[in-house]
Parts: sequence; C-alpha cells; structure tokens
Amino acid sequence: MTFEAVLAQARAEGRTLLNEVEAKQLLRDAGVPVTNTTLATSREEAQAQAEAAGYPVVLKVVSPDIAHKSDAGGVKLNLKSKDEVGAAHDAILESCLKHVPGARITGVAVQHMAPQGTEVIVGMTTDPQFGPVMMFGLGGIMVEVLKDVSFRLVPLEEKDATQMIDEIKGRPILAGVRGQPPADIGALKTAILKVAEFVEKHPEVKELDLNPVFAYPDGAIAVDARIVVAEA
Repeated sequence: MTFEAVLAQARAEGRTLLNEVEAKQLLRDAGVPVTNTTLATSREEAQAQAEAAGYPVVLKVVSPDIAHKSDAGGVKLNLKSKDEVGAAHDAILESCLKHVPGARITGVAVQHMAPQGTEVIVGMTTDPQFGPVMMFGLGGIMVEVLKDVSFRLVPLEEKDATQMIDEIKGRPILAGVRGQPPADIGALKTAILKVAEFVEKHPEVKELDLNPVFAYPDGAIAVDARIVVAEA
C-alpha cells in the first residue's frame, strides 16, 4: 500500500498511530532497513507466516488500544516451532484482553527474530518552530536511562548523519569495546538519511521511532518501528 492509502485507512479508523506492520511496510518501501513483518488475523495464519519467515520468530499484538505491548503480555520471543507459535498466539490474545478489557485487536505481527546486535535508536520528532528534527543515540532502554542522543534539523546531508553518530558519548561502543564487534557506521548513516528523506517527503508524519535498530559489523536492521501521523 502507498503512504497515502495507509494514512487514509488510519484516519478512517480514527487512528494517529500506524500499526507496526503498516509502519514497517512504508519504511521498507522507502529503503529503510527493517525486519519483514506480516499481519496474522488467526492462529493458523500466524503459524503459516512463521513457517514462511523462518524460525525463531517473534509475535507481537497489533492493537490501537494497547500502547505498551510487553506490559500487557503482547510480545512472545524466540518461538521455534509451529506448536510454540500457536500457543503464543493464544496466550497473547488472552493476556491482552485480560489487561485491557474490550481492546480492539487487529491481529498479531509475525517476524523473524533478528540476531542481537548493538542497539541504537533512529527517530524523528516535530518541533513547533523548526519542523522535523532527527534523533540518533544508543537504543533499547539506554536511550531512556542515559539520554545520550544527538539531533539535526531535516533535511540532512551525509555530513550531518556522520556528525550525529560521532557526537554521542557512547560513540566508542559503536567502534567495538571489550571484545564486542564494531558497528557498520555506513549502514547507520544510510538508515538516518533514509528516514530523514521519508519524513521530508511525508510531512503528515509527526513522530517516528526505530528502537531498537540492531547494528552489526555488516549492516543494520530495525526490529521495531513506530509512526505517529497528524490528525486529519
């Protein structure tokens, strides 16, 4: 689907938050490296999609009423068989409806479980005065604890992406410390620039988070994505 079609669908449903499957599809089409993620609307679909994705897989609830998936029991990791996927699907629905009674559940997102890498965040927010602002920093819970991030106004050039990466205090982690492999800085710059191009092209996007992005010695991939659009 095109961005315009996804935006129209979300607005028709009264949503400003795109679901993870929608967000990743749009970003992947824009050249941003994200895990391939599909929407399953039944137990059988989840099992079939897991087989196609390749084990191990991750299941996540897709619901406009559940913001914190993990807190509601809406995330199951490292599933290695058809039976595990089926049981996880049922457990997710049961737990989420228990934590958020009456929640609208669209289905579950199914994705191959990417190998662990160095976690970074690539994001964007909208400043009331200056417009879209890109953000980069260490990802996962580290961004909340350390708040070690850098910012640049959109549009970006390659030198801006380089400076964003070099400015964070955790930059030595990306070079590889204590036996950890270095991160592919070129791949991180590409991700930053592709996201910047995406939000510049689509001013309806008001917030965007890729967290975490797993950085490897060769390449990088976002395993979670969040996009907030403006109200109609």
